Amino acid sequence: MGRPREVKQRLMSSKTEAGAKVGSGGNSTNGHNWQVYILECGDGSLYTGITRNLKARLITHNKGIGAKYTRGRLPVRLIYAEPALDRAIATQREMAIKKLSRPHKLNLINSFKPSGKPSAS
Repeated sequence: MGRPREVKQRLMSSKTEAGAKVGSGGNSTNGHNWQVYILECGDGSLYTGITRNLKARLITHNKGIGAKYTRGRLPVRLIYAEPALDRAIATQREMAIKKLSRPHKLNLINSFKPSGKPSAS
């Protein structure tokens, strides 16, 4: 069975651009309406979510009216973001990142420079 070809292509397209908007703090561009992001909470824990407006969502989190998880762990800071073509792809990527262990998440975060290009190391 597997996924339909179109979905596979959209997933691959989204994955190849992973980290293209690392730390952008704003809306995505290049036709991507959604962003998958990782926050570092005040207690050092990591939170992964999706949004259409990263800047507004970060403000919401820091006001204590964002996700229940982050409310008691303020302040939060954006440490990683990547574009997604649509909500379905963003949700799939969010779930995949949430399943990663903390070391794997940190590896993902550290594998991209703020310019969005993979590091040389």
